[in-house]
Amino acid sequence: MIISDIFTYPFLLRALVVGFMVSVASALLGVSLVLRRFSMIGDGLSHVGFGALGIAAVLSLSPMAVTIPVVIVSAFLLLRVSGSGSGDRAIALISSSALAVGVIAVSAGGVNTDLNAFLFGSILSVSRSDAVIAGVSAIVTLFVYIVFYHQIYASTFDPSFAEATGIRCSRYTSILAVLTALIIVVGMRMLGSLLISSLIIFPAASAMLVSRSYLMVSVLSAIESAVAFITGFMASYLFSLPAGASVVAVHMIIYVMMHLIAWMQRRKRIAVVSYGNGNAD
Repeated sequence: MIISDIFTYPFLLRALVVGFMVSVASALLGVSLVLRRFSMIGDGLSHVGFGALGIAAVLSLSPMAVTIPVVIVSAFLLLRVSGSGSGDRAIALISSSALAVGVIAVSAGGVNTDLNAFLFGSILSVSRSDAVIAGVSAIVTLFVYIVFYHQIYASTFDPSFAEATGIRCSRYTSILAVLTALIIVVGMRMLGSLLISSLIIFPAASAMLVSRSYLMVSVLSAIESAVAFITGFMASYLFSLPAGASVVAVHMIIYVMMHLIAWMQRRKRIAVVSYGNGNAD
């Protein structure tokens, strides 16, 4: 019944497709961001996006036309600053300032806008233009990861060695910044500025608990993100719950389950080692 309803209403089907694509793309981007200790950049960019959306609403400008370039420029700045010791401090300052600017702009500008839609998302209001941007961003992200897999791998784990072998890490960092900015902007319509960073952090963190291979972490991260979104989306529709919060709750449950699996794997390895040492004695 639920599946037939989704395919009956175009706006539900569009929300499901856009959410699926954004979830997979953000999971792939999240692997590199988390491994490079840039995981909080997603949170910072989402708050910058909120500020840009507030200003666009006050000036009666196209939200995407304002938000995308602002978030892309911010992504470049944050990725560059994060390489220094003041990275965390800069992200915190920029994100909190942008959030304050967005709230003040919407409130003082007399704009009849629901802040909850900006803060917590409204996936059912995803437009066709959002779907096009999400589709293009997801396809480009997948293409980049397949074609430049070895370069991204080397840049993620050992930038110095990668530079010595002729790989221009700054180029792939710039590509990562642009793709992350696009996914953040589109994803904000799904989960809002307060929850979108979970799509970047949770899948990678869950996958890293049960795998140490970069390739397997990437694959598991994409699968986990897709499963969490579809499950959360279905649960929100079935029980009339907020879609964004439902998706994040499923991510949280999967993360706890992965923790339990990792714990059982460690216990099993310890038992095997102990048994082997006992036989050796």
